[in-house]
Amino acid sequence: MAKLVFGMNQSLDGYVDHLAFSPSPTLFHHFIKEAQGQAGSVYGRRMYEIMRYWDDDHPEWNAEEHAFAAAWRTQPKWVVSRSLKSIGPNAKLVEDDLEGAIRELKAERDGEIEVAGPDLARSLTELGLIDEYRIYLHPVVIGHGKPYFAGPRPPLRLMTYDRIDEDVIRLTYVPAQSRDSSESNHRWTPLKKNVFGG
Repeated sequence: MAKLVFGMNQSLDGYVDHLAFSPSPTLFHHFIKEAQGQAGSVYGRRMYEIMRYWDDDHPEWNAEEHAFAAAWRTQPKWVVSRSLKSIGPNAKLVEDDLEGAIRELKAERDGEIEVAGPDLARSLTELGLIDEYRIYLHPVVIGHGKPYFAGPRPPLRLMTYDRIDEDVIRLTYVPAQSRDSSESNHRWTPLKKNVFGG
């Protein structure tokens, strides 16, 4: 069974604005290795449209950027949206029954599947489907933007912390009521939000 993992860069004050972070070469290399090892990624519409930047080569890219693009293009992708009518290569639309689709996906696959974007992560958290949360904590303060937790923070238990480069620490959490991160029956139900709105 696959493990669903939500991981993003985060500022000290809890925000994940991708324009506010410039990963060091060490951190970017780490993300290349992560992408190469993942079994796939699940996206909401907005995050998928941002990541489609990697679908086309750019003349200014260095070797590491080409390596990340190659890993991203190879991954299977599932895009949660009712408004998108077309998607790029190696991607599949999830237009309804989010819970059923993701439970089936986890049951059919092995390895780690990335969850991309706070709004989608909130919906999957409420359904009890995220097995692990990874926060890459940067020593910056943004003051505004999209928070890592788009809704109330679920009860979590710290599993590990490790230094990725000189300035960034990765904090790894699992749902607090789960004895280990492989369990998937840890539904948490605050006020609902429609993830298919975009």
